Amino acid sequence: MNTRSPRATERGFDSAHFRQALSQFATGVTVITTRLADGSFRGLTASSFNSVSLDPPLVLWSLGTRANSLPVFSGNSHYVINILSAGQEELALRFSRRTDNPFEGIDYELSRTGLPILKGVAAWFECHNRSRYPEGDHVIFVGEVEDCAVQPQAGLLFHGGRFGTTG
Repeated sequence: MNTRSPRATERGFDSAHFRQALSQFATGVTVITTRLADGSFRGLTASSFNSVSLDPPLVLWSLGTRANSLPVFSGNSHYVINILSAGQEELALRFSRRTDNPFEGIDYELSRTGLPILKGVAAWFECHNRSRYPEGDHVIFVGEVEDCAVQPQAGLLFHGGRFGTTG
């Protein structure tokens, strides 16, 4: 099956205008975590999270092709998607920056496969790294959910360049 459409027409906007338009769509905020072969942890902030399928349970997120962590997440078999709750702005900022160890001094527990689950999140999904699709300047990751949990509470949102909440 051919999944590509005929070529798009010429754009009538630049990338700055496109980014501004995208900022008008409120998104949830996640931190994606995984473990390296040496036992250390990696994590990053992502707002490009969405459900794909209930049967099988699939979710997706995307990562820029220039991200230093792309080889880590492309090569690992599992990761955890942590859905941040209201009040976790500092976690979102911490994992969006390059730091030696963003896990230092924060509370987390380990999943059944030894991956970090951040404490206080609204929900988390432990995923098998099922497939990856390069598109434009990002790679789309599709994860098959093997375990998940929910703590119903207001979620952290990002809209117009600022954090907000669902509640």
